[in-house]
Amino acid sequence: MALILGIESSCDETAAAVVKDGREVLSNVISSQIDIHKKFGGVVPEVASRKHLEIINSVVDDALKEANVTFDDIDAIGVTYAPGLVGALLVGVSTAKALAYALKKPLVGVHHIRGHICANFIEHKDLKPPFVCLVASGGHSHIVLVEDYTKFKILGQTRDDAAGEAFDKVARVLGLGYPGGPKIDKAAKDGDENAIFFKRVSFGKDSFDFSFSGIKTGVINHLHNLEQKGETYNISDVAASFQKSVVDVLTDNLIAAAKKYNISKIALAGGVAANSKLREELMRKKGKMEVYYPSPIYCTDNAAMIACSAYYEILSGKTSDLSLNAIPYLSIE
Repeated sequence: MALILGIESSCDETAAAVVKDGREVLSNVISSQIDIHKKFGGVVPEVASRKHLEIINSVVDDALKEANVTFDDIDAIGVTYAPGLVGALLVGVSTAKALAYALKKPLVGVHHIRGHICANFIEHKDLKPPFVCLVASGGHSHIVLVEDYTKFKILGQTRDDAAGEAFDKVARVLGLGYPGGPKIDKAAKDGDENAIFFKRVSFGKDSFDFSFSGIKTGVINHLHNLEQKGETYNISDVAASFQKSVVDVLTDNLIAAAKKYNISKIALAGGVAANSKLREELMRKKGKMEVYYPSPIYCTDNAAMIACSAYYEILSGKTSDLSLNAIPYLSIE
């Protein structure tokens, strides 16, 4: 049996979790900063870093208490070290390094996107590689071939905005507030997704890359044109039409990638994986493919997924030393 303490602080959630043998979550504590950053319309890096500093020790303590374990029971410490906001990452990395040094426990640096993919292992005990996973969040949009628990290959990625970033920006223009993903999802339920066509971008049948900047700009230009003419618009119709355009591209590219590589299992991960339209469309288009996705709590940034990833890194013989540092940009490969 192995108990891993996971620590996550890559953006605006301070999280700690204790996970047994990579798949059984004993605790998963998340302290969100959404209410703090809401008034700014997005995450302010310096504010996020300072808030992480204030609460990370108490979040770790709460995770241990919830799991009914002590530091002595922990076998290793996993922490997100890349990618993310460098100041925010440094808080988690510094905390994990201090704990590893003081407790003489192994330290494991975890790639944030690998962690998101591993969230699927937590709830789907039968899921094993290989499979193709769409990782979509505020900072990332990747299609990844998961060849093994620690072996990944990027099949497609965004060439500009991430999907979640586009959701946030469109929500802001519509006056829906932050975070944009849940706001758009909710507003779209009352709208007509076929009311407006926003142009999708394709890079050809052999490419699974994304571009969401054009869709976002299409929404902004559409609204500006209506405003200049003094015409009104239905927010729900715009939200539903925009959401459909993004979801169409995400699902079509994911399924096409799986077919090309002859993979019968597909998965979702990241904050956008909680989107109800994305899940609905994927289930409609999947054919005979098996579909996996985490519960919403494991779609958002959390430390259980980091502990899970750390467990498999340890099994593969990978640990980190105390020179581990925060890296804002790093490929999953």
